[in-house]
Amino acid sequence: MTFEVTILGSNAAVPAFGRHPSAQILNVNEQLYLIDCGEGTQIRMNDHNIRRHRINQIFISHLHGDHIFGLIGLLTSYSLGQRTEQIDIFGPAGLQEFLEVQIKISQSHLTYPLNVHTVDPTQATLIFSDRNLTVTTIPLDHRIPACGYLFREKKRLLNVIPEKLIEYGIDFKQINEIKKGGKGTNAKGEAFDNASLTLPPYIPRSFAYCSDTAYKPDIIPLIKEIDLLYHEATFSEDKTENAIATKHSTAKEAAMIAKAAEVENLLIGHFSSRYHDLNILLHEAKSVFSNTQLAIEGITFPVKIRRSI
Repeated sequence: MTFEVTILGSNAAVPAFGRHPSAQILNVNEQLYLIDCGEGTQIRMNDHNIRRHRINQIFISHLHGDHIFGLIGLLTSYSLGQRTEQIDIFGPAGLQEFLEVQIKISQSHLTYPLNVHTVDPTQATLIFSDRNLTVTTIPLDHRIPACGYLFREKKRLLNVIPEKLIEYGIDFKQINEIKKGGKGTNAKGEAFDNASLTLPPYIPRSFAYCSDTAYKPDIIPLIKEIDLLYHEATFSEDKTENAIATKHSTAKEAAMIAKAAEVENLLIGHFSSRYHDLNILLHEAKSVFSNTQLAIEGITFPVKIRRSI
């Protein structure tokens, strides 16, 4: 059961040192969700063998260019490939106008329905749900309206133990009912409690994407105890004044958020082009929160399955 994040772009503002503007792919059971779409995103998809036709939902954090300038290229490439399946894009006000102007001026034609959903970046709101997960906005604090996104896997059914069905002579046709909590009955009419036939489902996995934002402790309750947090870490602590002026975070501040929220793991990214050596940022964050990794492009970060005790 796949739940993993692949980094396509992790630099701030402009490409530098082989790093590219923000973009990530969340893969949940082979359904792909694109998060931000900076310049060159579709090229990075090619580089890392991302099957773009599996993307039906795109989540945009805000309308700064390093998060959206790859979007029109991707959307028109879908049309060149004669895509017919609908795409839903979520983002702050202005996103629809941004796309409509580009489509009009370039005289592009989309071969598929495109639905742009305007989100309120000031409220934590459930904005999307499908068979895999739910998506809730996370209010952020940036120079323009911005929000993060919390992706939570939906609760799974109970896990049936096949060996027990065989041992008790229970017809496998009863599996769906047993998964939902029902008893199992064999041909003799003997009923067996659900607990003797099943194992608890694994704990639903979770991933939060928080970029770009100033240090904002009030998001902590929203991301409490999640499995994986991506938090921007544009600057090191000695550049705190730059972070305050541009409404970004330092690596230390990202780690402070992760520690206070008691998350399992932290990814830091959105690196300023002033940093060729990212270990400066990594060491700063790890001094506060040890389970920190750099969001290195091309790396896939899986979220492990954890079962209830």
